[in-house]
Amino acid sequence: MSVRTDTVLPPGPGDCDLRAMRNDPLRFLSEATATYGDIVRYEAGDETIYLLNRPELARQVLKDNAANYTKDRTPDHIMLRPLLGNGLLTSEGDDWDRQRHMCAPAFRRSQVEKFGSVMTSAAQGLLERWRPAIASGSPVRVDHDLTALTLMVVIESMFGADVAGIGEGFGRAVDAVNSFIGHYLPADGADQADTGVRRARYARAAAFLDQVVRAIVMARRAGGGAGRMDLLAGLLASPADVSDTELRDQVLTIAMAGHETTAKSLTWTLYLLDRHPRVAEQLTSEVDAALGGRLPTAADLPRLPMCRQVIEEALRLYPPVWQISRRAIGADTVGGFDVTPGALVGISPYLLHRHPAYWAEPDAFRPERFAASSAERPSHLYMPFGGGPRICIGQHFAIVEATLVLATLVREVRLEVVPGFVVEPEALVTLRPRNGLLAIPRPR
Repeated sequence: MSVRTDTVLPPGPGDCDLRAMRNDPLRFLSEATATYGDIVRYEAGDETIYLLNRPELARQVLKDNAANYTKDRTPDHIMLRPLLGNGLLTSEGDDWDRQRHMCAPAFRRSQVEKFGSVMTSAAQGLLERWRPAIASGSPVRVDHDLTALTLMVVIESMFGADVAGIGEGFGRAVDAVNSFIGHYLPADGADQADTGVRRARYARAAAFLDQVVRAIVMARRAGGGAGRMDLLAGLLASPADVSDTELRDQVLTIAMAGHETTAKSLTWTLYLLDRHPRVAEQLTSEVDAALGGRLPTAADLPRLPMCRQVIEEALRLYPPVWQISRRAIGADTVGGFDVTPGALVGISPYLLHRHPAYWAEPDAFRPERFAASSAERPSHLYMPFGGGPRICIGQHFAIVEATLVLATLVREVRLEVVPGFVVEPEALVTLRPRNGLLAIPRPR
């Protein structure tokens, strides 16, 4: 019986310019798959990287053989752990399993829908802050305002705290963190001063975020929020010994992940609706018919299918989590090619969501494609919240919040992107509009 001794490696460009990859990662990934196919191998610095771009390959790494792939020592892990500590997003093994078990009750469907009034109240509050701009036809920074809104929602819902007064400061801190992490390269020459400025802003932002989170934990430990049944109450009541450091890590992780991705999803949704007025008209007709002028509630969700479809299509075109990485613990065979131990494996929802073999008119905004059951799509083709056991714990929270906020806003306004304002994706920690979104809220 013969034993195979050769190693079968996928095609690829060989050594790559790390700086060029960081400057425009979406272009690099798109060109790599267009040139070499759906399994690409390349070198970047000391790393061997496999890029996988078929749903069955994503499923193998993230679900079927997930035990062979770890987040430990991936770029995401290296970038985020200094800020988030050992929270649900960055922990591994038994720590992650215990944390997921502790956090899961707060994200059950029945629990999430109790916070519908928090979500619609926050959206109504945003409309009130936009009243002067609506009256004067002045532009607003939609992305900043939605960041403040989603931050307020997740912190009030999950931790029982009111951060309305610091929402903008928190958003600026998140921008500083994204700027440093997303652009960081070892500094040399002309780049050194710029990296130093980013590093200083990051340090101040991290200190601010830490201070806010520790204040939330201290307030609850001092007896605030008595009788609440939220995530923080569950963590404090856990039979496991949860230290102040773990509480800090968990609260900051949920606050960061829970507001950033939803804010970006809503930002891209509103941008796409401005670009596609026919879809916007259909959406407002649905909202008007379902609500009759009143605010939506969680009970209205079944009557707002197009709201959800619009959001899902925006998540397809612009998934906030645009890249997922894992490190191979042992050898594996993926798509007929050998993955070597220690190699980095990358899966890009941005690419999968635009794969022409699986999506008709992949670059077109067509919300109706989500009218069909998700069971008709291949597993792990659509992954705005990741896949496998580590799929985002807050995916239902995010969809409910985005749907209710969108319905509340389109009841009263349509957003018109300022003429000439350039909107293009920038792939940092999340996929965001490079220059934000400047738009005029027009009365309907």
